Amino acid sequence: MNKLKILVVDDESRMRKLVRDFLVKSDFDVVEAADGEQAVDLFLQDKNIALIILDVMMPKMDGWQVCREIRKISKVPIIMLTARGDERDELMGFDLGVDEYISKPFSPKILVARVQAILRRSGHGEKEDVIESGGIVLNKTAHMVTVDGKSIELSYKEFELLAYFMENQGIALSREKILNHVWNYDYFGDARTIDTHVKKLRSKMGEKGDYIKTIWGMGYKFEVKS
Repeated sequence: MNKLKILVVDDESRMRKLVRDFLVKSDFDVVEAADGEQAVDLFLQDKNIALIILDVMMPKMDGWQVCREIRKISKVPIIMLTARGDERDELMGFDLGVDEYISKPFSPKILVARVQAILRRSGHGEKEDVIESGGIVLNKTAHMVTVDGKSIELSYKEFELLAYFMENQGIALSREKILNHVWNYDYFGDARTIDTHVKKLRSKMGEKGDYIKTIWGMGYKFEVKS
């Protein structure tokens, strides 16, 4: 999946670098503008900008003017940054179609979290992670499983166990491997806990529970009948 592109607009290079570094760490692609005119030009040239982080106080064209120009042609999400905590500024921002308003100084981590939340709301969130096999649909994003279109209720460990089996379809998995992956390396309990979970998982899956094959003396294998 291609990285989402964020336009960061601020006349302070130090501030741009701070914001860019945190966004890049969160796997975003970042382009920068040092003033309002450059920001509008960049936005018009690049059709892949998913969100704009926009400072209010800038030379040539301030944040409000940039916002007005962009709103004439696009509904791209905009986060406004300002050193002023004036309520009138905030209300003006929302009137112009600003999605979020953050006063300086701010936590870069909070800014990134706001960016991610806005992108999810605007349909730019991560694609759903779905595994399908033999009438079983496991949605890792929504943490849901359906068997032949009917939802089944699984505990957290049962869900993780089924996901691991489906991701390794046709591969023989030892109990040690399953413990390490699903229960993590710090689990010191009895490996028979896997057998107990597999038994419950099979019963909840009905006939599809037969897809989980026992390999005697070793572990299990998920295999769909052709």
